[in-house]
Amino acid sequence: MKDIWVKADPWNKELVTTALEAGAEAVIVAPDKVDKVKELGLIATVSDTGDLVWGKDVVVMEIRSTADEEKIIQLSRDKKVVVKTDDWTIIPLENLVAQTSNIFVEVKDLESAVTAMGILEKGVDGLIITERNPVRVKEIINEIKSASQTVELTKFKIDRICSLGMGDRVCIDTCSIMGIGEGCLIGNSSQALFLIHAESIENPYVAPRPFRVNAGAVHAYVMTPGGKTRYLSEIKAGDEVMGVNAKGEAISLIVGRVKIERRPLLLVEATGPKGPVTTILQNAETIRLTDTQGKPVSVVKVKKGDEVLGYVEEAGRHFGHKINETITEK
Repeated sequence: MKDIWVKADPWNKELVTTALEAGAEAVIVAPDKVDKVKELGLIATVSDTGDLVWGKDVVVMEIRSTADEEKIIQLSRDKKVVVKTDDWTIIPLENLVAQTSNIFVEVKDLESAVTAMGILEKGVDGLIITERNPVRVKEIINEIKSASQTVELTKFKIDRICSLGMGDRVCIDTCSIMGIGEGCLIGNSSQALFLIHAESIENPYVAPRPFRVNAGAVHAYVMTPGGKTRYLSEIKAGDEVMGVNAKGEAISLIVGRVKIERRPLLLVEATGPKGPVTTILQNAETIRLTDTQGKPVSVVKVKKGDEVLGYVEEAGRHFGHKINETITEK
């Protein structure tokens, strides 16, 4: 996820309140206003006396030459760098985004925010909104926060489902309500993740819990924002996972609670466009994959030859980051 900061210097209480309510990560204020921000709510401050300190944690650099780009790359290794350019904005930012992280830019409206977020299909790491109208600031934050990433889903053809013994499985309870065709990407391998459907379906046994994805065994991977993966066992309250629908539209979901419980498990084996894929799920009627029409299908009713949705990429992860190396996961 990208960081969004709101510039409230000169002081504007309504701007700070808007930043808080809309979910911005920080506000930029004068040193004597830091305490006033804390009186309004819990949000990071960027200031000479703030949570993030100018010069120590955050620096401002203007690009005038390739030498400036090199300096920014060096600074970005341990600081957030607010990059300013003149009238040749995109090309130097592309160079920086391709080579480093911790790059922030100032944006004055939604159009410039969307442009900055789309550079090289990756975007800068943070936006600083300089607009002074709280209504427009809220619109920019809401649009950026709700903007969907897109992942290219593919078909997995089921080969076999078989019962296993007991094991520890993870339920992810998010802070969002999910509907039909929505869930999370889970799998045994970083090369192939199944779209596991949220528990948003009525059934005779338990009430629907549309905020929940019964994700699978503790060892499995889950896709998180930014194209990273994490082990299910690592996820905790306050973390973010990627929510995906059957169209491949993806948004960030905040985790409210994680439950790890010992349950009977089953193995799902399938074939994707790059070969065999597997995942391990709880053996229960309420656990569902997602078929190619975007409909949930219970793991106890899935049969050989059925097609379900998933996501594939070249295998290879190092601490959750995609890397290029020879690796096989079975």
